Amino acid sequence: MTQSVLFRSILMAAAIALAIPISAQSQKSDDNKDDHFDVRSTVGDLHMGKDADAQKTGLPLYPGARPKREKDNDPLNFGIFTEAFGFKIVLAKYESDDAPAKIVDFYRDRMKKYGKVLECHTKEHGGGAHADFDDDKDKDKDSKGSKPLKCEGDNTGPVTELKVGTEDNQHVVAIEPNEGHTGSTLALVYLYARGKHGDI
Repeated sequence: MTQSVLFRSILMAAAIALAIPISAQSQKSDDNKDDHFDVRSTVGDLHMGKDADAQKTGLPLYPGARPKREKDNDPLNFGIFTEAFGFKIVLAKYESDDAPAKIVDFYRDRMKKYGKVLECHTKEHGGGAHADFDDDKDKDKDSKGSKPLKCEGDNTGPVTELKVGTEDNQHVVAIEPNEGHTGSTLALVYLYARGKHGDI
């Protein structure tokens, strides 16, 4: 994912900020499979962990898909909510023996419940997805203050991204053909933001 370094920085900063109040309560899972960390405090609530899956993204799991497990590719489930702002991202990656076109058709149909589905193409490899965040003030915003999603770059390449929603509340599925053998890698993403992006 292109913003992985940014999101890891957000995780650390948020954890430090919310762990400071004395009244904070934390919980850490003893189950390595669903390792997560929660903080409840007077400042706000924080959740971060590797407990992301298709269900938590609000999307169905493609039939027969398997979790993609490799170094630096853990699922991500991060949320921070205060009175001033809120931010949540869920990212889960999977592998399938099916061709990308079949997976694209599956998700294009199922994502329609969230609105108009935008199909984009990118050259980026790695099974990630682009989470759209553009801080241009008021440009292209709808009546609720959210900006519509758009395709980035020259919109060409082997990776297909299906996007639905707005920059502040979006579902994204990125499907990439596996190199050197059959099958595909897919990333399911849910991103929600409330308040000014600069506050995060």
